[in-house]
Amino acid sequence: MQRPRPPVPDDDWALFLDVDGCLIDFADAPGAVVVPPGLRECLSLLSSRLNGALALVSGRPLEVVDELFRPLRLPAAGMHGLEQRSPGRLLRAPRDGLAMRRMLAKAQALARRHPHAQVEDKGAGFALHWRAAPEAGSDLRAFAEDAIARLPGYRLQHGDHVVELLPAGSDKGGAIEAFLGEAPFAGRVPAYAGDDLTDEAGFRVVNARAGISVLVGDREGSEARFGLRDPADVRAWLGLPRSSVADHSPRRT
Repeated sequence: MQRPRPPVPDDDWALFLDVDGCLIDFADAPGAVVVPPGLRECLSLLSSRLNGALALVSGRPLEVVDELFRPLRLPAAGMHGLEQRSPGRLLRAPRDGLAMRRMLAKAQALARRHPHAQVEDKGAGFALHWRAAPEAGSDLRAFAEDAIARLPGYRLQHGDHVVELLPAGSDKGGAIEAFLGEAPFAGRVPAYAGDDLTDEAGFRVVNARAGISVLVGDREGSEARFGLRDPADVRAWLGLPRSSVADHSPRRT
């Protein structure tokens, strides 16, 4: 499906942006991503133009999002909405329990049998990545399906070459709903750009409010109504000069 290009962000928007695969290019490991030159400054200027109504919505913990974009510190949702920070509110993810820590240790042992597979410890849960080890995908998915049956109160979150085990009760759509109920986001036209299955909940919330939903990439079956090619296209859409939006993805060997 060929989606039309979204309109340029307007001053009356409440703009929500996914991070990995949207603002920044994927890397083989979560810690290897690169924030392109000029992106922090571009987001800062855009946030000012929107009177602060710009938030990052990520699967990463808030502290990791902040570290990536330091010294910029925007309103943000982390861990798919389990963590939320706005000018007047701070929501922290629940602490993980002993059963989750034991399952994390088992996941790490499994990943060691698959070179280049990654286990990302998120504190309240963890993610299994196989972007650099595609042959490990079936084993890691099977492990996650078995593990979730042993962890009451947790849910699986599938994504692009990743599956996560997280506390139940929130998603990116819920986080966007919460932001839209408070200043400076309330009363504005909602817009959300994201690339993954985890972003569909956000698209549904935005669509229900006659907003702008933007799929990054060409994934089939999305409810997004507009499209952009890749993170470089997203950065150009946001106003980063073309000289700065050239491919800054990590080089693979």
